[in-house]
Amino acid sequence: MTKKLIIRVGLKDGITDPEGANVKKSLELLGFDNIVGVKTSKIFEITVEELGEEKAREEAENMCKKLLANPVIHSYEINIE
Repeated sequence: MTKKLIIRVGLKDGITDPEGANVKKSLELLGFDNIVGVKTSKIFEITVEELGEEKAREEAENMCKKLLANPVIHSYEINIE
């Protein structure tokens, strides 16, 4: 059996998101005039061998700290399925 780690990585509040700003501008140019803001994020779906819930979360935390997120500018959310 396997577990799926769903890790969402996005920019922290206060960090400029140029991609989000460009999407907002483009949506407005297309006539979507009620857009207040757009934030971008990445979602990683990582399948691992069966681990206990605690061990799977620990592995995901280590992945974020070592590669997936820069703790200075990113926040992340981990879900385990």
